[in-house]
Parts: sequence; C-alpha cells; structure tokens
Amino acid sequence: MPRVWQFGDSINTDDILPGKYAPFMVGEDEFHRYAFAHLRPEFAAEVRPGDLLVGGRNWGLGSSREYAPQALKTLQVGAVIAESFARIHFRNLLNLGIPAFTSETVPDALRDGDTVSFDLAAGTIARGDEVFGLEPPPAFLQEALKEGSILAFYQKYGRFPGEGAKRAPNRQPS
Repeated sequence: MPRVWQFGDSINTDDILPGKYAPFMVGEDEFHRYAFAHLRPEFAAEVRPGDLLVGGRNWGLGSSREYAPQALKTLQVGAVIAESFARIHFRNLLNLGIPAFTSETVPDALRDGDTVSFDLAAGTIARGDEVFGLEPPPAFLQEALKEGSILAFYQKYGRFPGEGAKRAPNRQPS
C-alpha cells in the first residue's frame, strides 16, 4: 500500500532535485537518487513505487526543469497532491504520467508516513475507514496515464488522448 510523504508550502524544483544533481552532472542512471536530497535525504532510498507526495501551496515553483519531475517518475511516485501547483511543473508532471491533484483539504488531512489506498480513476484516497475525495482526472488524461504518459500515448496511437479514433502508430523508417 502506498505511503504518504508530507511536504510543506513552496516546494521548488531545486528542492525536488537540486541542480547540481541534474542528469548531465551525475548521469542519466543516477540523478533520481538525489530527489529531495536537501529536504529529506532518506527519500530516494526509501520511497516505494506508488507512494504519494503531499504538499501545500505552490508545489513546483521556480525553474521548469523537466528533470525534477523525471526523477519522481523514475522513482515511480504514484501521484502528487498539493493545494496548488506552479503551472509549468503541473503540466510537466502530467506530461510524464504522474497524476497531479489540487485539493484544499487533503494535504492537511493526511500525515507523513500514513499508509493509504489510492484509486486514480475514482479520485479517492482511503486511510482506514476515512475516504478523501479528489477531482478524478478527466477521461482523456486517464486514457494517457494508462499508457504511462501523454508522450507514450502519442507514440503508440499517433494522436493525443481524446482526439478521436485510433490511428496506426508512428513508425520510424527502416
């Protein structure tokens, strides 16, 4: 079952992945190991696939570096729930296939280390008998998330989710 990793307000992309650990600095196969290195040094070693990150206002502010959410994707974070997001970072999360939810109440209701169940399609998180509702992702986004990301969806179907009938996948010339 996923665990909750609680963070506060104004988590910036340098908090998520400090620039000195960018892929071009430490390597594509290593950079994710430095996620939250300054705020929660134990995070990268202890996070489990599907764990939820919960924050306050303005999650992802600062630089729009895509390698910050890419580190979270590599670590297989299940979703990010925050009171609000920096706009570009929110889009980067979704583009990479990390569900992102805004909620005024859920971040205060959950506690660091809580064990929860998470139902993406229903938009619910349950802790014991308590169920917390989130706005479920729209159908087109759920369609993309089933493929792993918006890019993966496009590569498979040759279109963006919600654009109508399936077309043959794009093929590279041999």
